[in-house]
Amino acid sequence: MFRIFLLISMILSSVFAEVDANLEIIKKANSVPKILVSVATDTMEVETLNKIKKGIADDLNVSGHFEIANVNSQTAYDSIPDILSLSNQGVGLYLNISAKKEASGDFTLMTKLYNVGARALILEKNFTTSQEDRYIFLAHKAAISINDFFKAPSIAWMDKFVVFSTYKGAGKADIMIGDYTLTYKKTVVTGGLNIFPKWADKEQKTIYYTSYNYKKPTLVKLNIYNRSKDIIMDSDGMLACSDVNEDGTKLLVTASPTGQPDIFLYDTRTRQKSQVTRYSGIDVGGQFIENGSRIVFVSDRLGNPNIFAQGINSTAVERLVYHSNNNSSATAHENNIVYSSKDSDNELGGKSFNLYLVSTKTDSLKRLTSSGVNQFPKFSTDGETLLFIKTYAGESSVGIIRLNYNKSFLFPLTGGRIQSIDW
Repeated sequence: MFRIFLLISMILSSVFAEVDANLEIIKKANSVPKILVSVATDTMEVETLNKIKKGIADDLNVSGHFEIANVNSQTAYDSIPDILSLSNQGVGLYLNISAKKEASGDFTLMTKLYNVGARALILEKNFTTSQEDRYIFLAHKAAISINDFFKAPSIAWMDKFVVFSTYKGAGKADIMIGDYTLTYKKTVVTGGLNIFPKWADKEQKTIYYTSYNYKKPTLVKLNIYNRSKDIIMDSDGMLACSDVNEDGTKLLVTASPTGQPDIFLYDTRTRQKSQVTRYSGIDVGGQFIENGSRIVFVSDRLGNPNIFAQGINSTAVERLVYHSNNNSSATAHENNIVYSSKDSDNELGGKSFNLYLVSTKTDSLKRLTSSGVNQFPKFSTDGETLLFIKTYAGESSVGIIRLNYNKSFLFPLTGGRIQSIDW
């Protein structure tokens, strides 16, 4: 069991897609519009709206496409805001929000966006949820709507669930879903040791995860809505689904049926698996690249964990990273690889794993984090945003790095420690 958990730190995850060409326009802009988010003075849902206000402002800040105005200006929802005062304070956009709650339990967020300079209402939209405790997703939808109105690079990933495993104690770990800020969280698997969750479909209805509640480590597929389960396979030692292809028909699974972990390709239609790597040591965490024809993975074949690539139908292995001698938890997008690397222990005696960005086409190398243990990086589908887990001073957080905007954010988890994550 001890060896199994040594291997856990070497698992990695990623997503691959094309970068939005409009990104260069935003990157070259000298300024971004200053926006004020305000709660209408005549609303009855002040408590929830104040939380939504913070969520919208945080989302727009994370996007990198807006500056949040730190001024105070409020008005009734159907009234015109104080344009002169807002203009004098440098505010370019004014978002007024209100809400209504139906007897059925439906909660509707109402938004009006004003262009202060043009003295005009430019966008009006409502967003409804049947579960008020999911109010943060109304905030995400509103921020995405504003961002899309200005045709800025997409931030649609904000409206997706993340799925993650949290340690609760010795031999105990739950699977949870939540929004990327961890404002909303819900447990979907509990009892015993359940780790390495992975979304099984784009609709985010099903997940794969590894359960240690059977005689052997077992890979389970679960529908988080109707609770139906399907046992995929079991294996001695290490077992984890590290990647799912575009249409969900193929999985990359780390398994160790003969003692040493290797990477297997599993076909969900035929339920057959084929072995991809055949090394006498440790190969883990395979990720699809190049339309599924190759994989990126972590191996100790040079004596220490490092990042390699191999064709699905080939035995030729290529080393991808030449920095440090302890590299793991990698993700790739086009020509870019982000990986976790163990740096020298700091002066306080703590260990440090930092994230590095390297290009397969150039010699460029950029460090993305500076302290703590930063692991399990994962690109967004557009390659613009990085999700990762950060552990620092005993606190576990979801980290977001906006790669093209030099901005990073942390969202801490209260109670428990995040083991792995997917979005």
